[in-house]
Amino acid sequence: MPGTDLVRLRLALTAFFALDGFVFAGWVVRIPAIKEQTGASASALGLALLGVSAGAVITMTLTGRLCRRYGSHLVTVVCAVLLGVSVALPPLTHSALALGAVLLVFGAAYGGINVAFNSAAVDLVAALRRPVMPSFHAAFSLGGMIGAGLGALVAGSLSPLRHLTGLAVIALLVTAVAGRALMRCEPLTPADGGRPAESSAPRRDRRTRALVIVFGLIALCTAYGEGALADWGALHLEQDLDASPGAAAVGYLCFALAMTIGRLSGTTLLERLGRTRTILVGGSTAAAGMLLGALAPHLRAALLGYAVTGLGLANLFPVAVERAGALAGPSGVATASTLGYGGMLLGPPAIGFMADWYSLPAALTSVAVLAAVATAIGFTTRHVRTD
Repeated sequence: MPGTDLVRLRLALTAFFALDGFVFAGWVVRIPAIKEQTGASASALGLALLGVSAGAVITMTLTGRLCRRYGSHLVTVVCAVLLGVSVALPPLTHSALALGAVLLVFGAAYGGINVAFNSAAVDLVAALRRPVMPSFHAAFSLGGMIGAGLGALVAGSLSPLRHLTGLAVIALLVTAVAGRALMRCEPLTPADGGRPAESSAPRRDRRTRALVIVFGLIALCTAYGEGALADWGALHLEQDLDASPGAAAVGYLCFALAMTIGRLSGTTLLERLGRTRTILVGGSTAAAGMLLGALAPHLRAALLGYAVTGLGLANLFPVAVERAGALAGPSGVATASTLGYGGMLLGPPAIGFMADWYSLPAALTSVAVLAAVATAIGFTTRHVRTD
């Protein structure tokens, strides 16, 4: 593929990563308002939020096959349309059960688009022959930062219905533009420098499957932390530290900004430190940051903890997904992503129940524990090669 086409493909994929983060952040900063609207308890809200992760995991198990059959570009565009439509549905609900049902649809779109554009990005990384995967996830984080910042600005003046409906309109407009550009780009082939021909079908040997699962466990630990801060971070600041709704939304903004900075520097970091040391440093940093964010008695210290956690987690998920995809193509991306968002599947109800049994700050310390687990896994896989 000519260099100009690679640039066009990279820009189109970057737009979809950013859109995904923007829409998701716009939803999560309104969770406290939706909780009040539905009258749900912490545990009931946790079960409702389970719909996002359940829908994502169910879809991810199928999206790898869809990408191989129809192409990752088409699947990305279709899922983006569904994502835009479904984000407007939560404000229409008035019970935890109804909320969980619409979040199942939202999660299905969210999971599908994540596998599809990550599969396309893995091929592009191979074609460019540079570790640029963090730059795509930086776009996701930048979109999340913008979505969270917008949510902080409008939380006191716009109802969740008007806010999320506006997000839906923006999402559909961006999809119309970026989707047209993406569909004009031919899928990468071995001649373009992508994966070798034999990897168009996933490798089936036991060692490869085991390694993909191991990389997926790193993604699981990372996604658990991201999901915890997305679903419970604002509520912790508002409920336990008496922050205003706007200030609570700033918590996720700090987290998203830190992840953006970490991922924008991710390519340089990977080129200098390598994958193993990047995981070791990132996991350790995230563990320390989350302990501060969960247990700090003051808002400013908690916001600092959120930011440090974002820096630490920034490049763990991109590295894990890239390594799985390099091993087994779209199926590897799907498996690692499914395990990753299994962390989100586990996180919301686990933290909700722990918050009811103990406290929300104590529940959030589980993020630090899993960050430490990701660090340990990264160390044990330090000699594994995927090229």
